[in-house]
Parts: sequence; C-alpha cells; structure tokens
Amino acid sequence: MVTIEYEGDKAKVYSDAGRGDTFAEVLARRISRRNLLKSSVAASAIVLVGPESADAAHPESADAAQEASPVPGAAGSTLNFEPISQDTSDQIKVAPGHRATPFLRWGDPITADAPDFDPTNQTPEAQAKQFGYNCDWIGFLPLPMGSNATDRGLLIVNHEYTNPELMFPGYLAANPEFAAAMVSPQADQRQVDIPEFIANPTQNIVDVELEAHGLSIVEIARGQDGTWSLVRDSQLNRRITATTPMDLSGPAAGAPLLMTGTDPTGTQAVGTLNNCAGGVTPWGTALTGEENFQQYFANLNAIAEDNPIRAMHDRFGVNEEASERLWENFYDRFDLAKEPNEPFHFGWAVEIDPYDPQSKPKKRTALGRAKHEGATSAIAPGGQVAIYTGDDERFEYAYKFVTAGVYNPDDRAANMELLDEGTLYAARFNDDGTGEWLALVQGENGLTGDAGFPSQADVVINTRLAADAAGATKMDRPEDFETNPVTGKVYLVCTNNSRRDFDETSKANPRPNNIHGHIIEITEDGNDHASTSFTWEMFLLAGDPAHGSTWFAGFDPDEVSPISSPDNITFDLDGNIWISTDGQPNTFEVNDGLFAAPTEGAERGHLMQFFSAVPGAEVSGPVFTPDNNALFASVQHPGEGGTYEEPISTWPDGATPVRPCVVMIQAADATAGVGVVR
Repeated sequence: MVTIEYEGDKAKVYSDAGRGDTFAEVLARRISRRNLLKSSVAASAIVLVGPESADAAHPESADAAQEASPVPGAAGSTLNFEPISQDTSDQIKVAPGHRATPFLRWGDPITADAPDFDPTNQTPEAQAKQFGYNCDWIGFLPLPMGSNATDRGLLIVNHEYTNPELMFPGYLAANPEFAAAMVSPQADQRQVDIPEFIANPTQNIVDVELEAHGLSIVEIARGQDGTWSLVRDSQLNRRITATTPMDLSGPAAGAPLLMTGTDPTGTQAVGTLNNCAGGVTPWGTALTGEENFQQYFANLNAIAEDNPIRAMHDRFGVNEEASERLWENFYDRFDLAKEPNEPFHFGWAVEIDPYDPQSKPKKRTALGRAKHEGATSAIAPGGQVAIYTGDDERFEYAYKFVTAGVYNPDDRAANMELLDEGTLYAARFNDDGTGEWLALVQGENGLTGDAGFPSQADVVINTRLAADAAGATKMDRPEDFETNPVTGKVYLVCTNNSRRDFDETSKANPRPNNIHGHIIEITEDGNDHASTSFTWEMFLLAGDPAHGSTWFAGFDPDEVSPISSPDNITFDLDGNIWISTDGQPNTFEVNDGLFAAPTEGAERGHLMQFFSAVPGAEVSGPVFTPDNNALFASVQHPGEGGTYEEPISTWPDGATPVRPCVVMIQAADATAGVGVVR
C-alpha cells in the first residue's frame, strides 16, 4: 500500500508496508543535525513522488523553467557568473562574461600528415589520423611530464560510439518488411514494430567507424592571446582505435574465457570500444572505461541455452540475433556464432601512457568487467591508490579498486603495474547513512567455487554476478565517480532509472520512476580512500524544483537552475562541482547543459546553469586546465534523432554533416590571465 499526501501540487509518498520514515524525513533530520538544512526548505525541499507526479506528467514545466530567471551567485562565492536559462536553439550558449569556442571537431586532422576532413570521401586511413567521433571524457596532463605547467599539456579525449546515420549519406535504407507490413490486411489491427529504415553499411563505412572509435591524444598550448590551440606537429599526437593492439593484464589474462580463434593465449585484444568516462592516474597515465560494448556483437542465440557463456553475455544485453550496426557481416569477431568469447575482451578499464606514443595500451582486468564509467583516482594515507568506477546501467553497482602496492612519486616505472594487483570492492549503501565496501575476492562474501567463482579470474570477468552474490546496492545508473580536490569527498552520479518501482526504492535510490537522477556524496572513514567503510549524504536530487521531489544539498530550491540526468562531473580549484547532463531533451524538452554549485559553505547546493548545448547532444567530460584558465567540455552526438539527409542540427559549422566537438570555454578577458572561475 502506498499513501500519497499533497502540499499544494507537491507530493509526499509513504509506504504502509512497514518501511518506516520517508527518505525525506530521515534525510532532513540527518542534515539538520549537521546544521546544513535551511529552515525555509525543511518542510518542502525533499519530497518523494510517484511516477504519476514526476515532471513527465507536467509538460508545462519546461516552459515555466525557461521563463524563470535564476539568481546570480551570492557574494562570497567563487561562482559569480550570471546563470543562463534553458535553451532549445541550435547554438551553444554560455554565461555572460565567457566565450565558448569549438575547439576540436570530428574529422579535424591531428597529425602532421593527416588529410583535411572530407565528409564525401571518408576513408579509414584518413580517420585514423583525424579526431574521432562522439567525444566524451576529457583528461588533461601537463607538459613536460611531471611538471605543473599550465600553458602546455596533453588533452586525452574518449570517442564513445558512432552515429553512421549522421556521418554517411544513404546509410539508412528503406526496410521492405516495414512496407509489406503497412499494406497487409492486419496493418490497421496491430502495432507495427518493424523499423521503417535499416542499416545499409559498406565495408568502407564499417572500417571508418572502427577508426572513429577509441581515443585521441593531442598536444595543446596556450598562446600569448590567452587562447589554446592544437600543436598539430607534436610527436605525442596519437589515435587509439577499435583496431589498436592491446594487452590483457591482471587476474583474467590467460583465462579460458578470454581465448579466441585469433588469440588462443587469452592475453591479447584488438581495440577498445564505447569509451565513455575515464580518469588520470597519479603517475600520469589515462584510464578509459569501456561501456556499452554489447551493441557491437550479434547472434547470442547461436550459443546453446545451457552454456554458461550465454547467461554471462545476456547479463550485458548482447544481441540475440543481428546487431543494428551489422559489423558481424564484415568481421567474424563480432559474430558470436564464430567467436563466442570475443565480448569478454571488452568491458574493462584500459590504461594508456599518453607520454609514450609507442606504448601499448593494457586492459587492467583487476578493476573488473562492467559498463565502465569514470576511473577517478585518490591516494590513501598508506600510499595505496584507489580507483572509483561506476557501472552505467539500471540496477547495477558502484565499485572501488585499491592497489596492493603503494604509489612512489619518485619512480614512475615502479607505478606502471600497480593496477594489476589489489582488491576490488562493490558498494553497499545502508539506510542509516553508512556504507561498506564489499570485497569481490574469490573465497570471500559468498564468492566460492560452488557459487560459480572458482578463481579470481571468474570474479573479475563476471563482476556483476559477483556483486550480486556479495549483496551490493543496486543503483540508478551509476556513472561518473570523482573526488573533490579540496575536501577529499567522493561524488557518485546516478543519471536516472525510470524502471525502479516503489518497492525497490532505498535511501540511496529514493525515488520510483527516477527520470531525473541524483548525486551522492561519500566520505570515506578516516578520510582514508583505502577504507572499507564510509558515510554518505544525498547531495542532489535532480529535477524541476517547481514540482517537488528535488534536493539541492539544503539550498533554497526557488533559487536554483532546474537540472535533469546528471552525467559527468568535475571540480575546480575551489572545490565547486561542475555537472554535465545527458537526458534533458527527454525530460524538460530542452538542450543538455553544464551546471555548477559550491559543495561547502552557505552557498552549498546553489546550482546554476553555465552552458547549454544544441539539439540531440549531451554534454560530457568537462575538465579544467590546472589553473582554471580554460574549461573543456564535449558536445557529444549533436543532432542525434536526425539523419544525414534530414538533420535536426547543423552545428558547429552551419552545414551537414553535424560534427561532435570539444568546446573550449574561457573568460572573455582570458588574455589578462583571468580564469573561468572568477
């Protein structure tokens, strides 16, 4: 039984099934004890709503939010920009006093010998030397290596996936099955779920797509005018793609499940796919997470139902029949009827040395296999390095890996294999605001041979199943995981989960039909990132505060910018959180954007919109230069929902094709050395 009580148009949801206090009441009491809850919002800032009263039921909320005028940051805050309102135009917007400039577009040449971009004559050879597609996570490392330089560095950019319908004319072909269904006598009696258009790839298209995946590593430098530019002739500029040879290292290397027809040793992989969020290590390498790799593989039905491998692949949603991309028609490794173990080569965190263009990337299997998001690192008091990662799918888990060895700041070579040995944990969030890191170690927490985990290789290959067995908390799409450089607190972003029912809610995932998402703030016990216990607070319950079910760390919801589907986060030098979004076109019917809020002090939770993207795009991967002079962010999959022939966006050049792009944001007076945060 569920009871809904209303205060005006705002709903509070109670359970009559012995669930105790509402999340709103428990959280309000906890934060009151910490003197963070303002009396003006104690009664109404945090309320739980059922699906029938979420913003999806209030289509007017988007228009109302656009008409609202959020107030500027209060005096004393380092976030003194004037927030912008939500937008739907095909132009990027940024707060007054700043400028946002397209910096690296898909197809831009990044090596001295790369050809100029020609959308009508794309080749894999050209794409392998050009900036890849769908930029996501961005990392910055100073040059020279080991320095604190703020005017020269390496930009590392993930390229998550491709939109061939936007990249190539004629990619989509009319589906004859759809036409036949529409003229059949039963057409007006049933819903036709056959696609009207289907993929029509060629060998060249597929090969270009393979080279458009992966990462770009480029040198950039700041000129005398204060702006940054690509150093095209740098020897460090490099593409890593879906065809780049890689090593498999750690406990799963050499395991039978990783052995394929082209790699009978189980120690070599070909390429990296669906690179989403990532991170940089203290020793100056990049970690990139492989996320939705399942979409590239086909014919799960070719594996017998009683074969355990089938269930392992099914947990990740591998296609039962043909894939949408049809790469299996050109390469056997994407066809499970021919290479049933190939998907086990993906879903890892990949370590890359950007300072050595000849180095071979390594898939670090000790960090577990999941749909990886984020790979933020923190050094524990004992010298161990903790790596935090999320598994971006509904009802999946948040993870931490703690190295067995310790970081040596004076010996980079000694750190290069730290990620092959250590302890992998999954998080359990308790309703009382405490939590535990549950060790995913063979022989512990139910991970025995009888349970299907005879070795640590089986644990890390089947990380999701191991977290199930250990009793971790199922989260609402745990994505980015970042540490605050000022406070040391850890922030976990949960983007959304529209499939959570009321009886599946918990204090850490408090809303059914969670279409807007939330952010959790974690404090490791003893401020030790190697700790196995922690406390947590709800920092943000996203949504439109005009319709309740929101929480902005206790700040007055009437003074914040509406936000939905937080995705990636970063922090500036003052510890302010910067949040990019992925999903506002579906909830608010406005463009995704970039938002900022203080995490401490009187302005804690005062969220303001700083940047707005274009139709079809998400904003991802925000990162500052070390002095906060510039902020780089990805405008990923602009125009998604259209086609090459019928675009819904022509950004950034006002022409077809639309091009994913890294944007550089600076203060308008950057030539005077003024940073983004003023």
